[in-house]
Amino acid sequence: MRQLPLGVRLRVGSRFSTFVPGENAAAVAELMQLSGRGGPQAAWLHGPPGSGRTHLLQAACAAAGEAGRAAAYLPMRELAAGEPGVLAGLETLDLVCLDDLEAVAGGADWERALFGLYNELGERGGRLVVAAREPPARSGFALPDLASRFAAASVLPLRPLREESQGEALAGRAAAQGLDLPEDTLQYLLRRAPRDFAALCRLLDEVDVASLAAQRRLTVPLVREVLDRQGH
Repeated sequence: MRQLPLGVRLRVGSRFSTFVPGENAAAVAELMQLSGRGGPQAAWLHGPPGSGRTHLLQAACAAAGEAGRAAAYLPMRELAAGEPGVLAGLETLDLVCLDDLEAVAGGADWERALFGLYNELGERGGRLVVAAREPPARSGFALPDLASRFAAASVLPLRPLREESQGEALAGRAAAQGLDLPEDTLQYLLRRAPRDFAALCRLLDEVDVASLAAQRRLTVPLVREVLDRQGH
């Protein structure tokens, strides 16, 4: 799997097997197809923070890599301040996944580079999967030909997990990261933290860092200390 010079790495836990689909089973099924050799040429994921966009893009790349296909994941929000030349050569891959695509919408050079990538990938039989908060029609692309290409993509809306599924998903994420998350600590997190899965995941990462720094287990007192520092 292709990696970027800036050091982007896929999360170990970002796999289809660790994703709790909730109401997103159809989107997951299509992305699993795309990570093989099936499905449409292009797909557009959209949904609010915490709906699983990044997890699914990285899972698709991981699945493609495990199947012996060449894939790349690019976080466009991190790359937007640079040059679109970073897209050069991606057309030779089997799967390209671009996250936070709205970050480069309206940039003439970026839009021309994306248009070229879309066309060249299609000519070579590659697949393109992009993710953004909004559907294609509301993402601000100025180049008409590019906007029409994305409008023709398979559009996959993602819905955030319901509260009753967040505990299962958080426990799965912890296990995938090799963390021992006791049930009482998990329940404390769910009671005290914002009911936003993206915020829960960030908090789990912060607790993990605090645990490593203090050489302590992921206990309720440790979580309480982290939350108190954050003013929760």
